[in-house]
Amino acid sequence: MTKPYTVALNDAAELPVAERIAAEVRFIKEIERALGGADEVVRVYRAWIDASESDASELDGESASLAVRWPKAMTAAARAGMRNLGEMPEAHFELRLERAGVGAD
Repeated sequence: MTKPYTVALNDAAELPVAERIAAEVRFIKEIERALGGADEVVRVYRAWIDASESDASELDGESASLAVRWPKAMTAAARAGMRNLGEMPEAHFELRLERAGVGAD
């Protein structure tokens, strides 16, 4: 099944490909578990982007309540993804939305 987003572990060039892919899979599983599936990941991430690019007075209640879920889920997913990989201070996960229509990034 195709995901509406992609995940990449960046700045981890010394990591073997199989370990990088395993880390990305752990990240995906955790963020989807935390937010309730792939579609919710997209919905919450878009709300977080909108919130970060807007004035607080411009946000409606639903967008704000969705957006505040992102940092905690992202932190938990990154922690899960990096588990057992050792010290890689520059490594980080990047989530990119698939370009399926207006507003996708």
